[in-house]
Amino acid sequence: MPETTAQRSAAARKGAETRKRHEAETKDRERASAAVDRTSELSAEVLKSLEAGQRAAIEAVRKFIDTVDEALPAIGERPSRRQRIIDGAMEMADRLVHTQYAFLRDVVQDAGKALSREDDEKT
Repeated sequence: MPETTAQRSAAARKGAETRKRHEAETKDRERASAAVDRTSELSAEVLKSLEAGQRAAIEAVRKFIDTVDEALPAIGERPSRRQRIIDGAMEMADRLVHTQYAFLRDVVQDAGKALSREDDEKT
């Protein structure tokens, strides 16, 4: 039996809906891919920034120790005021590095939570 206009219209509508759904899914995948790319770029930038901060902290401690060495030369064998100052500077640098790591860990965890929430909302 020949196809009627109503049957062809229904088939055409169904095909259009399928195309629209496919296009929407494709756009969602593209957005997700772009988000992953942006996240990767941000992660790389954060890591570079963290590394630069650590290098700056190490360099600052090195300059500080050189200054202390010039101002307070080592005398004798016992721990001196000079050594306590240097030890304090090293502890300060160590705390700074640990704080930077904690910050980075928190950023990564928050980004992971945010991305997983976005994934959950899409499904």
